[in-house]
Amino acid sequence: MNSPHSAQQAPSEPIRFYHRGEVVSVDGVRTTRSVLDWLREDAHCTGTKEGCNEGDCGACTVVIGELDGQGALQLASVNACIQFLPTLDGKALFTVEDLQPQCATACTKHGDAALHPVQQAMVECHGSQCGFCTPGFVMSLWSSYELHQQAGTRPSRQQLADDLSGNLCRCTGYRPILDAGQRMFDLPAVRLDRAAVVQALQGLRRAQGLAYAAPVALPEGPRLDHFHAPATLEALAALREARPQARLLAGSTDIGLWVNKQFRDVGELIYLGGVAELRRVEQRGDQLYIGAGALLEDAWRALVQRAPALADVWLRFASPPIRHAGTMGGNVANGSPIGDAPPILMALDAEIELRRGARVRRMPLTEFYLDYMKNALEPGEFVQGLAVPLAAFARQVRGYKISKRFDCDISALCAGMAIALDGDTVASVRLAYGGMAATVRRAAQAEAALLGKPWTQATVRAAQAALALDFKPLSDMRASAAFRLQVAQNLLQRLWLETRPGDPLPASATSVFSVLPHAAA
Repeated sequence: MNSPHSAQQAPSEPIRFYHRGEVVSVDGVRTTRSVLDWLREDAHCTGTKEGCNEGDCGACTVVIGELDGQGALQLASVNACIQFLPTLDGKALFTVEDLQPQCATACTKHGDAALHPVQQAMVECHGSQCGFCTPGFVMSLWSSYELHQQAGTRPSRQQLADDLSGNLCRCTGYRPILDAGQRMFDLPAVRLDRAAVVQALQGLRRAQGLAYAAPVALPEGPRLDHFHAPATLEALAALREARPQARLLAGSTDIGLWVNKQFRDVGELIYLGGVAELRRVEQRGDQLYIGAGALLEDAWRALVQRAPALADVWLRFASPPIRHAGTMGGNVANGSPIGDAPPILMALDAEIELRRGARVRRMPLTEFYLDYMKNALEPGEFVQGLAVPLAAFARQVRGYKISKRFDCDISALCAGMAIALDGDTVASVRLAYGGMAATVRRAAQAEAALLGKPWTQATVRAAQAALALDFKPLSDMRASAAFRLQVAQNLLQRLWLETRPGDPLPASATSVFSVLPHAAA
Protein backbone atom coordinates (compact mmCIF):
# COMPACT_ATOMS: atom_id res chain seq x y z
CA MET A 1 0.00 0.00 0.00
CA ASN A 2 1.09 3.59 -0.51
CA SER A 3 2.37 5.54 2.45
CA PRO A 4 0.06 8.03 4.17
CA HIS A 5 2.10 10.94 2.88
CA SER A 6 2.13 9.83 -0.80
CA ALA A 7 0.11 12.88 -1.78
CA GLN A 8 2.93 15.19 -0.72
CA GLN A 9 5.29 13.77 -3.33
CA ALA A 10 6.83 15.76 -6.17
CA PRO A 11 4.60 16.07 -9.24
CA SER A 12 4.55 13.08 -11.54
CA GLU A 13 6.82 13.08 -14.59
CA PRO A 14 5.93 11.32 -17.85
CA ILE A 15 7.66 8.11 -18.90
CA ARG A 16 9.94 8.90 -21.85
CA PHE A 17 11.66 6.41 -24.12
CA TYR A 18 12.80 5.95 -27.72
CA HIS A 19 10.46 3.95 -29.96
CA ARG A 20 9.95 3.76 -33.73
CA GLY A 21 12.56 6.41 -34.41
CA GLU A 22 11.31 9.05 -31.98
CA VAL A 23 10.99 9.89 -28.32
CA VAL A 24 7.67 8.78 -26.85
CA SER A 25 6.13 10.38 -23.76
CA VAL A 26 3.55 8.35 -21.82
CA ASP A 27 1.49 9.43 -18.84
CA GLY A 28 -1.59 8.21 -17.01
CA VAL A 29 -0.97 4.45 -17.34
CA ARG A 30 -0.74 2.17 -14.33
CA THR A 31 2.72 1.66 -12.90
CA THR A 32 2.34 -2.08 -13.57
CA ARG A 33 1.13 -1.78 -17.16
CA SER A 34 3.26 -4.21 -19.14
CA VAL A 35 5.32 -3.20 -22.15
CA LEU A 36 3.43 -5.87 -24.10
CA ASP A 37 0.00 -4.43 -23.30
CA TRP A 38 1.17 -0.91 -24.12
CA LEU A 39 2.57 -2.07 -27.46
CA ARG A 40 -0.51 -3.96 -28.55
CA GLU A 41 -3.30 -1.81 -27.09
CA ASP A 42 -1.87 1.71 -27.00
CA ALA A 43 0.85 1.86 -29.67
CA HIS A 44 -1.03 -0.62 -31.93
CA CYS A 45 2.20 -2.48 -32.68
CA THR A 46 0.69 -5.95 -32.79
CA GLY A 47 3.69 -7.81 -34.20
CA THR A 48 4.71 -8.61 -30.62
CA LYS A 49 2.53 -11.52 -29.46
CA GLU A 50 1.19 -12.66 -26.11
CA GLY A 51 1.73 -16.34 -25.47
CA CYS A 52 2.23 -17.43 -21.87
CA ASN A 53 2.25 -13.94 -20.27
CA GLU A 54 4.80 -15.16 -17.74
CA GLY A 55 8.17 -14.91 -19.51
CA ASP A 56 8.45 -18.53 -20.62
CA CYS A 57 7.55 -18.83 -24.31
CA GLY A 58 9.36 -15.89 -25.92
CA ALA A 59 6.52 -14.87 -28.26
CA CYS A 60 6.64 -11.36 -26.77
CA THR A 61 10.42 -10.92 -27.07
CA VAL A 62 11.54 -7.36 -27.71
CA VAL A 63 14.96 -5.74 -27.55
CA ILE A 64 15.84 -2.98 -25.08
CA GLY A 65 18.66 -0.53 -25.73
CA GLU A 66 20.41 1.56 -23.09
CA LEU A 67 23.69 3.40 -22.66
CA ASP A 68 26.49 1.75 -20.73
CA GLY A 69 28.96 3.57 -18.49
CA GLN A 70 31.00 4.67 -21.52
CA GLY A 71 27.97 5.98 -23.40
CA ALA A 72 27.83 3.10 -25.89
CA LEU A 73 24.56 1.46 -26.88
CA GLN A 74 23.92 -1.97 -25.38
CA LEU A 75 21.10 -4.16 -26.73
CA ALA A 76 19.43 -7.03 -24.88
CA SER A 77 16.39 -9.21 -25.55
CA VAL A 78 13.71 -9.25 -22.83
CA ASN A 79 10.16 -10.53 -22.34
CA ALA A 80 7.73 -7.64 -22.88
CA CYS A 81 4.96 -9.40 -20.96
CA ILE A 82 6.61 -9.04 -17.54
CA GLN A 83 8.37 -5.71 -17.99
CA PHE A 84 6.53 -2.71 -16.51
CA LEU A 85 6.30 0.30 -18.80
CA PRO A 86 7.92 2.83 -16.39
CA THR A 87 11.13 0.75 -16.45
CA LEU A 88 11.57 1.85 -20.09
CA ASP A 89 12.22 5.44 -19.03
CA GLY A 90 15.45 6.65 -20.65
CA LYS A 91 15.81 3.51 -22.79
CA ALA A 92 15.07 2.43 -26.36
CA LEU A 93 12.42 -0.15 -27.29
CA PHE A 94 12.77 -2.18 -30.48
CA THR A 95 10.12 -4.53 -31.85
CA VAL A 96 9.68 -6.52 -35.04
CA GLU A 97 8.09 -3.46 -36.65
CA ASP A 98 11.46 -1.68 -36.41
CA LEU A 99 13.32 -4.12 -38.65
CA GLN A 100 11.66 -3.30 -41.97
CA PRO A 101 12.42 0.46 -41.95
CA GLN A 102 16.12 -0.37 -41.48
CA CYS A 103 15.99 -2.12 -44.84
CA ALA A 104 14.17 0.50 -46.89
CA THR A 105 17.22 1.14 -49.06
CA ALA A 106 19.44 -1.84 -48.31
CA CYS A 107 17.45 -5.06 -48.69
CA THR A 108 16.08 -6.99 -51.61
CA LYS A 109 12.48 -5.98 -52.33
CA HIS A 110 9.70 -8.55 -52.08
CA GLY A 111 6.58 -6.91 -53.46
CA ASP A 112 6.21 -3.67 -51.54
CA ALA A 113 8.10 -4.96 -48.50
CA ALA A 114 11.81 -4.87 -47.77
CA LEU A 115 12.97 -7.59 -45.43
CA HIS A 116 15.78 -7.41 -42.92
CA PRO A 117 18.42 -10.17 -43.32
CA VAL A 118 16.99 -11.88 -40.23
CA GLN A 119 13.51 -11.94 -41.76
CA GLN A 120 14.79 -12.86 -45.23
CA ALA A 121 16.74 -15.78 -43.76
CA MET A 122 13.62 -17.02 -41.97
CA VAL A 123 11.77 -16.99 -45.29
CA GLU A 124 14.52 -18.72 -47.24
CA CYS A 125 15.05 -21.40 -44.60
CA HIS A 126 11.33 -22.02 -43.98
CA GLY A 127 11.72 -21.03 -40.34
CA SER A 128 8.06 -20.11 -39.82
CA GLN A 129 4.84 -22.11 -40.05
CA CYS A 130 1.88 -20.77 -38.04
CA GLY A 131 3.94 -17.61 -37.47
CA PHE A 132 2.73 -16.83 -33.96
CA CYS A 133 6.14 -17.30 -32.35
CA THR A 134 8.07 -15.90 -35.30
CA PRO A 135 8.33 -12.23 -34.20
CA GLY A 136 9.89 -13.34 -30.92
CA PHE A 137 12.41 -15.55 -32.71
CA VAL A 138 13.18 -12.75 -35.13
CA MET A 139 13.90 -10.31 -32.31
CA SER A 140 16.16 -12.77 -30.48
CA LEU A 141 18.01 -13.40 -33.73
CA TRP A 142 18.21 -9.67 -34.44
CA SER A 143 19.77 -9.08 -31.04
CA SER A 144 22.39 -11.73 -31.82
CA TYR A 145 22.86 -10.33 -35.33
CA GLU A 146 23.55 -6.81 -34.05
CA LEU A 147 25.91 -8.09 -31.34
CA HIS A 148 28.04 -10.10 -33.74
CA GLN A 149 27.99 -7.54 -36.54
CA GLN A 150 29.19 -4.95 -34.03
CA ALA A 151 31.98 -7.25 -32.84
CA GLY A 152 32.89 -8.55 -36.30
CA THR A 153 32.27 -12.14 -35.23
CA ARG A 154 29.99 -14.94 -36.33
CA PRO A 155 28.21 -17.22 -33.81
CA SER A 156 28.39 -20.98 -33.88
CA ARG A 157 25.22 -23.00 -34.28
CA GLN A 158 25.39 -23.88 -30.58
CA GLN A 159 25.67 -20.22 -29.64
CA LEU A 160 22.58 -19.48 -31.70
CA ALA A 161 20.75 -22.33 -29.94
CA ASP A 162 21.73 -20.84 -26.58
CA ASP A 163 20.59 -17.38 -27.71
CA LEU A 164 17.20 -18.85 -28.70
CA SER A 165 16.69 -21.00 -25.61
CA GLY A 166 13.96 -18.65 -24.37
CA ASN A 167 11.90 -18.94 -27.58
CA LEU A 168 9.52 -21.87 -28.00
CA CYS A 169 8.11 -23.15 -31.31
CA ARG A 170 5.30 -25.72 -31.40
CA CYS A 171 5.08 -26.47 -35.13
CA THR A 172 8.15 -25.68 -37.25
CA GLY A 173 10.90 -27.22 -35.17
CA TYR A 174 14.20 -25.57 -34.41
CA ARG A 175 16.41 -26.86 -37.24
CA PRO A 176 15.18 -24.41 -39.91
CA ILE A 177 15.24 -21.55 -37.40
CA LEU A 178 18.87 -22.30 -36.56
CA ASP A 179 19.53 -22.56 -40.30
CA ALA A 180 18.10 -19.05 -40.61
CA GLY A 181 20.33 -17.86 -37.79
CA GLN A 182 23.36 -18.97 -39.76
CA ARG A 183 22.02 -17.80 -43.12
CA MET A 184 21.33 -14.22 -41.96
CA PHE A 185 25.06 -13.52 -41.84
CA ASP A 186 25.45 -14.50 -45.50
CA LEU A 187 23.01 -11.85 -46.72
CA PRO A 188 23.93 -8.19 -47.37
CA ALA A 189 24.47 -6.62 -43.97
CA VAL A 190 22.01 -4.09 -42.55
CA ARG A 191 22.90 -2.29 -39.36
CA LEU A 192 20.98 -0.26 -36.83
CA ASP A 193 21.76 3.48 -36.87
CA ARG A 194 23.31 3.41 -33.43
CA ALA A 195 24.41 7.03 -33.50
CA ALA A 196 20.81 8.23 -33.80
CA VAL A 197 19.72 6.04 -30.90
CA VAL A 198 22.64 7.13 -28.72
CA GLN A 199 21.84 10.78 -29.40
CA ALA A 200 18.20 10.26 -28.43
CA LEU A 201 19.09 8.41 -25.23
CA GLN A 202 21.58 11.06 -24.21
CA GLY A 203 18.74 13.56 -24.36
CA LEU A 204 16.58 11.36 -22.13
CA ARG A 205 18.99 11.15 -19.21
CA ARG A 206 17.60 12.30 -15.87
CA ALA A 207 20.03 13.48 -13.22
CA GLN A 208 17.49 12.93 -10.45
CA GLY A 209 15.77 9.80 -11.76
CA LEU A 210 12.07 9.34 -12.44
CA ALA A 211 9.16 10.06 -10.10
CA TYR A 212 5.98 8.79 -11.74
CA ALA A 213 2.45 8.48 -10.39
CA ALA A 214 -0.83 7.37 -11.92
CA PRO A 215 -4.38 7.35 -10.54
CA VAL A 216 -5.97 3.96 -9.95
CA ALA A 217 -9.70 3.37 -9.50
CA LEU A 218 -10.32 0.78 -6.78
CA PRO A 219 -13.57 -0.47 -5.19
CA GLU A 220 -12.61 1.27 -1.96
CA GLY A 221 -11.91 4.53 -3.79
CA PRO A 222 -9.27 6.17 -6.04
CA ARG A 223 -5.58 5.96 -5.26
CA LEU A 224 -2.31 7.23 -6.67
CA ASP A 225 0.22 4.51 -7.50
CA HIS A 226 3.81 5.72 -7.27
CA PHE A 227 6.87 4.50 -9.16
CA HIS A 228 10.26 5.82 -8.02
CA ALA A 229 13.42 5.30 -10.06
CA PRO A 230 16.28 6.97 -8.14
CA ALA A 231 19.46 7.66 -10.09
CA THR A 232 22.02 7.30 -7.27
CA LEU A 233 22.72 4.84 -4.49
CA GLU A 234 22.40 7.56 -1.87
CA ALA A 235 18.98 8.58 -3.19
CA LEU A 236 17.87 4.95 -3.19
CA ALA A 237 19.03 4.44 0.41
CA ALA A 238 17.24 7.57 1.61
CA LEU A 239 14.06 6.67 -0.28
CA ARG A 240 14.05 3.10 1.00
CA GLU A 241 14.61 4.21 4.60
CA ALA A 242 11.76 6.73 4.33
CA ARG A 243 9.42 4.25 2.63
CA PRO A 244 10.06 0.81 4.10
CA GLN A 245 6.57 -0.32 3.03
CA ALA A 246 7.31 0.23 -0.68
CA ARG A 247 8.22 -2.78 -2.79
CA LEU A 248 11.66 -2.96 -4.42
CA LEU A 249 11.62 -3.77 -8.14
CA ALA A 250 14.64 -4.95 -10.12
CA GLY A 251 14.01 -7.17 -13.17
CA SER A 252 10.32 -7.89 -12.42
CA THR A 253 10.87 -11.52 -13.42
CA ASP A 254 8.99 -12.49 -10.24
CA ILE A 255 6.83 -9.42 -9.60
CA GLY A 256 5.62 -9.42 -13.20
CA LEU A 257 4.10 -12.86 -12.60
CA TRP A 258 2.48 -11.70 -9.36
CA VAL A 259 0.65 -9.04 -11.36
CA ASN A 260 -0.16 -11.10 -14.47
CA LYS A 261 -1.02 -14.44 -12.88
CA GLN A 262 -1.99 -13.71 -9.28
CA PHE A 263 -3.51 -10.25 -9.90
CA ARG A 264 -1.69 -8.95 -6.86
CA ASP A 265 -1.69 -5.29 -5.92
CA VAL A 266 2.02 -4.53 -5.52
CA GLY A 267 1.46 -0.91 -4.44
CA GLU A 268 4.27 1.63 -4.34
CA LEU A 269 7.38 0.61 -6.27
CA ILE A 270 11.04 1.61 -5.95
CA TYR A 271 12.97 0.62 -9.06
CA LEU A 272 16.68 -0.20 -8.79
CA GLY A 273 17.46 -0.26 -12.51
CA GLY A 274 18.53 3.39 -12.73
CA VAL A 275 21.23 3.13 -10.06
CA ALA A 276 24.49 2.64 -11.93
CA GLU A 277 26.46 1.82 -8.78
CA LEU A 278 24.28 -1.23 -8.15
CA ARG A 279 24.88 -2.66 -11.62
CA ARG A 280 28.64 -2.98 -11.31
CA VAL A 281 30.47 -6.30 -11.31
CA GLU A 282 34.11 -5.70 -10.44
CA GLN A 283 37.10 -6.90 -8.50
CA ARG A 284 37.57 -5.02 -5.24
CA GLY A 285 40.78 -6.01 -3.55
CA ASP A 286 40.63 -9.73 -2.85
CA GLN A 287 36.91 -10.03 -3.65
CA LEU A 288 34.61 -10.20 -6.65
CA TYR A 289 31.86 -7.67 -5.94
CA ILE A 290 28.45 -8.10 -7.60
CA GLY A 291 26.11 -5.15 -7.18
CA ALA A 292 22.57 -6.08 -6.27
CA GLY A 293 21.31 -4.56 -9.53
CA ALA A 294 23.81 -6.39 -11.73
CA LEU A 295 22.04 -8.35 -14.43
CA LEU A 296 22.09 -12.11 -14.09
CA GLU A 297 23.92 -12.40 -17.41
CA ASP A 298 26.73 -10.10 -16.24
CA ALA A 299 27.01 -11.70 -12.81
CA TRP A 300 27.11 -15.25 -14.14
CA ARG A 301 29.67 -14.26 -16.77
CA ALA A 302 31.98 -12.96 -14.05
CA LEU A 303 31.62 -16.15 -12.01
CA VAL A 304 32.21 -18.41 -15.01
CA GLN A 305 35.33 -16.49 -16.01
CA ARG A 306 36.80 -17.55 -12.66
CA ALA A 307 35.15 -20.99 -12.38
CA PRO A 308 34.52 -22.32 -15.93
CA ALA A 309 32.73 -25.43 -14.62
CA LEU A 310 29.78 -23.17 -13.70
CA ALA A 311 29.03 -22.48 -17.38
CA ASP A 312 26.38 -25.20 -17.50
CA VAL A 313 24.42 -23.62 -14.63
CA TRP A 314 24.76 -20.18 -16.24
CA LEU A 315 23.39 -21.29 -19.59
CA ARG A 316 20.54 -23.19 -17.93
CA PHE A 317 19.56 -20.38 -15.56
CA ALA A 318 16.19 -19.45 -17.11
CA SER A 319 16.67 -17.95 -20.60
CA PRO A 320 18.59 -15.01 -22.11
CA PRO A 321 15.56 -12.65 -21.95
CA ILE A 322 15.18 -13.44 -18.24
CA ARG A 323 18.91 -13.13 -17.56
CA HIS A 324 18.96 -9.80 -19.42
CA ALA A 325 16.28 -8.41 -17.07
CA GLY A 326 16.62 -10.21 -13.75
CA THR A 327 19.37 -9.54 -11.22
CA MET A 328 21.47 -11.82 -9.07
CA GLY A 329 20.72 -9.61 -6.07
CA GLY A 330 17.01 -10.10 -6.71
CA ASN A 331 17.40 -13.85 -7.05
CA VAL A 332 19.19 -13.97 -3.70
CA ALA A 333 16.86 -11.54 -1.92
CA ASN A 334 13.78 -13.39 -3.19
CA GLY A 335 14.84 -16.33 -1.07
CA SER A 336 13.20 -19.09 -3.06
CA PRO A 337 14.28 -22.51 -1.76
CA ILE A 338 14.81 -23.55 -5.40
CA GLY A 339 16.79 -20.48 -6.47
CA ASP A 340 19.85 -21.43 -8.53
CA ALA A 341 22.23 -18.62 -7.54
CA PRO A 342 22.31 -19.07 -3.72
CA PRO A 343 23.73 -22.64 -3.70
CA ILE A 344 26.57 -21.57 -5.98
CA LEU A 345 27.27 -18.44 -3.97
CA MET A 346 27.22 -20.34 -0.67
CA ALA A 347 29.72 -22.83 -2.07
CA LEU A 348 31.91 -19.82 -2.85
CA ASP A 349 31.69 -18.40 0.72
CA ALA A 350 29.79 -15.33 -0.51
CA GLU A 351 28.79 -12.55 1.85
CA ILE A 352 25.68 -10.45 1.38
CA GLU A 353 25.91 -6.69 1.86
CA LEU A 354 22.88 -4.93 3.35
CA ARG A 355 22.20 -1.21 3.61
CA ARG A 356 19.79 0.94 5.59
CA GLY A 357 20.30 4.66 5.13
CA ALA A 358 24.03 5.27 5.61
CA ARG A 359 24.60 2.04 7.55
CA VAL A 360 26.12 -0.89 5.67
CA ARG A 361 26.57 -4.34 7.16
CA ARG A 362 27.67 -7.72 5.86
CA MET A 363 26.95 -11.29 6.81
CA PRO A 364 27.68 -14.72 5.34
CA LEU A 365 24.97 -15.64 2.85
CA THR A 366 24.47 -18.83 4.85
CA GLU A 367 23.07 -16.69 7.72
CA PHE A 368 20.74 -14.56 5.59
CA TYR A 369 17.87 -17.04 5.25
CA LEU A 370 15.93 -17.54 8.48
CA ASP A 371 12.99 -19.68 7.32
CA TYR A 372 10.85 -20.28 4.26
CA MET A 373 10.75 -16.94 2.37
CA LYS A 374 12.04 -15.14 5.49
CA ASN A 375 15.38 -13.37 5.70
CA ALA A 376 17.46 -11.08 7.91
CA LEU A 377 16.50 -7.81 6.21
CA GLU A 378 15.31 -5.10 8.59
CA PRO A 379 12.59 -2.55 7.72
CA GLY A 380 14.04 0.06 5.36
CA GLU A 381 17.03 -2.15 4.55
CA PHE A 382 17.90 -3.52 1.11
CA VAL A 383 20.49 -5.79 -0.51
CA GLN A 384 23.33 -3.62 -1.80
CA GLY A 385 25.64 -6.31 -3.14
CA LEU A 386 27.30 -9.69 -2.93
CA ALA A 387 30.98 -10.28 -2.25
CA VAL A 388 32.80 -13.47 -3.24
CA PRO A 389 36.37 -13.99 -1.96
CA LEU A 390 38.73 -14.65 -4.85
CA ALA A 391 40.38 -17.35 -2.75
CA ALA A 392 37.21 -19.43 -3.14
CA PHE A 393 37.97 -19.89 -6.83
CA ALA A 394 41.19 -21.70 -5.95
CA ARG A 395 39.04 -24.68 -4.98
CA GLN A 396 37.51 -27.05 -7.52
CA VAL A 397 34.05 -25.57 -7.99
CA ARG A 398 31.03 -27.29 -9.46
CA GLY A 399 27.40 -26.36 -10.05
CA TYR A 400 24.76 -28.97 -10.87
CA LYS A 401 21.19 -28.22 -11.90
CA ILE A 402 18.58 -30.98 -12.09
CA SER A 403 15.33 -30.21 -13.91
CA LYS A 404 12.84 -31.93 -16.21
CA ARG A 405 13.85 -29.81 -19.22
CA PHE A 406 17.41 -28.89 -20.05
CA ASP A 407 16.64 -25.30 -21.05
CA CYS A 408 14.49 -22.72 -19.33
CA ASP A 409 13.12 -24.81 -16.47
CA ILE A 410 12.86 -24.49 -12.71
CA SER A 411 15.15 -26.77 -10.75
CA ALA A 412 14.02 -29.83 -8.89
CA LEU A 413 17.26 -29.27 -7.03
CA CYS A 414 20.46 -27.33 -7.55
CA ALA A 415 23.80 -27.96 -5.90
CA GLY A 416 26.84 -25.76 -5.47
CA MET A 417 30.00 -27.59 -4.44
CA ALA A 418 33.59 -26.61 -3.83
CA ILE A 419 36.43 -28.82 -2.67
CA ALA A 420 40.15 -28.38 -2.06
CA LEU A 421 42.50 -31.31 -1.66
CA ASP A 422 45.82 -31.63 0.11
CA GLY A 423 47.23 -34.57 -1.74
CA ASP A 424 44.40 -37.07 -1.48
CA THR A 425 42.90 -35.54 1.69
CA VAL A 426 39.93 -33.19 1.76
CA ALA A 427 41.34 -29.90 3.09
CA SER A 428 38.13 -27.89 2.70
CA VAL A 429 34.66 -28.54 1.32
CA ARG A 430 31.41 -26.67 0.75
CA LEU A 431 28.18 -28.46 -0.18
CA ALA A 432 25.13 -26.23 -0.67
CA TYR A 433 21.73 -27.37 -1.93
CA GLY A 434 18.57 -25.70 -3.15
CA GLY A 435 15.32 -27.61 -3.39
CA MET A 436 16.12 -29.82 -0.40
CA ALA A 437 14.68 -27.73 2.45
CA ALA A 438 12.64 -24.62 3.24
CA THR A 439 15.72 -22.54 2.49
CA VAL A 440 18.89 -22.99 0.50
CA ARG A 441 21.54 -24.16 2.95
CA ARG A 442 24.75 -26.09 3.34
CA ALA A 443 24.93 -29.78 4.23
CA ALA A 444 26.83 -29.51 7.51
CA GLN A 445 26.94 -33.21 8.40
CA ALA A 446 27.96 -34.30 4.93
CA GLU A 447 30.73 -31.70 4.95
CA ALA A 448 31.92 -32.97 8.34
CA ALA A 449 32.00 -36.52 6.98
CA LEU A 450 34.41 -35.37 4.25
CA LEU A 451 36.66 -32.82 5.95
CA GLY A 452 40.10 -34.20 6.79
CA LYS A 453 39.30 -37.58 5.27
CA PRO A 454 40.91 -39.24 2.24
CA TRP A 455 38.99 -38.40 -0.94
CA THR A 456 37.95 -41.98 -1.69
CA GLN A 457 34.85 -43.91 -2.65
CA ALA A 458 34.41 -45.03 0.96
CA THR A 459 34.46 -41.42 2.18
CA VAL A 460 31.90 -40.46 -0.44
CA ARG A 461 29.57 -43.21 0.78
CA ALA A 462 29.90 -41.91 4.35
CA ALA A 463 29.04 -38.39 3.16
CA GLN A 464 26.04 -39.71 1.22
CA ALA A 465 24.73 -41.35 4.39
CA ALA A 466 25.29 -38.12 6.34
CA LEU A 467 23.40 -36.16 3.69
CA ALA A 468 20.25 -38.07 4.63
CA LEU A 469 20.59 -36.53 8.09
CA ASP A 470 21.09 -33.01 6.71
CA PHE A 471 17.87 -32.88 4.69
CA LYS A 472 14.34 -34.24 4.77
CA PRO A 473 13.10 -33.00 1.38
CA LEU A 474 9.44 -32.69 0.40
CA SER A 475 7.59 -34.11 -2.57
CA ASP A 476 6.00 -31.69 -5.00
CA MET A 477 5.18 -31.32 -8.70
CA ARG A 478 8.86 -31.19 -9.67
CA ALA A 479 10.20 -34.20 -7.80
CA SER A 480 9.51 -36.64 -5.00
CA ALA A 481 11.39 -36.51 -1.72
CA ALA A 482 13.06 -39.85 -2.48
CA PHE A 483 14.19 -38.66 -5.90
CA ARG A 484 15.65 -35.46 -4.49
CA LEU A 485 17.63 -37.26 -1.81
CA GLN A 486 18.93 -39.91 -4.18
CA VAL A 487 20.01 -37.33 -6.76
CA ALA A 488 21.61 -35.14 -4.10
CA GLN A 489 23.63 -38.17 -2.96
CA ASN A 490 24.50 -39.09 -6.54
CA LEU A 491 25.86 -35.60 -7.14
CA LEU A 492 28.43 -36.26 -4.42
CA GLN A 493 29.51 -39.29 -6.42
CA ARG A 494 29.72 -37.12 -9.53
CA LEU A 495 31.85 -34.56 -7.69
CA TRP A 496 34.22 -37.33 -6.67
CA LEU A 497 34.45 -38.76 -10.18
CA GLU A 498 35.29 -35.33 -11.57
CA THR A 499 37.87 -34.40 -8.91
CA ARG A 500 39.37 -37.64 -7.55
CA PRO A 501 43.17 -37.49 -7.33
CA GLY A 502 45.08 -39.07 -10.17
CA ASP A 503 42.09 -40.33 -12.12
CA PRO A 504 39.43 -37.63 -12.69
CA LEU A 505 37.00 -38.06 -15.52
CA PRO A 506 38.13 -36.30 -18.71
CA ALA A 507 36.62 -32.90 -19.35
CA SER A 508 34.62 -34.25 -22.30
CA ALA A 509 32.71 -36.54 -19.90
CA THR A 510 31.97 -33.94 -17.24
CA SER A 511 30.50 -30.52 -16.68
CA VAL A 512 34.01 -29.11 -17.06
CA PHE A 513 33.73 -28.61 -20.81
CA SER A 514 35.30 -26.08 -23.14
CA VAL A 515 33.44 -22.89 -22.34
CA LEU A 516 31.57 -21.45 -25.30
CA PRO A 517 33.21 -18.37 -26.85
CA HIS A 518 30.42 -16.02 -25.73
CA ALA A 519 30.56 -17.49 -22.22
CA ALA A 520 34.23 -16.63 -21.95
CA ALA A 521 33.90 -13.12 -23.37
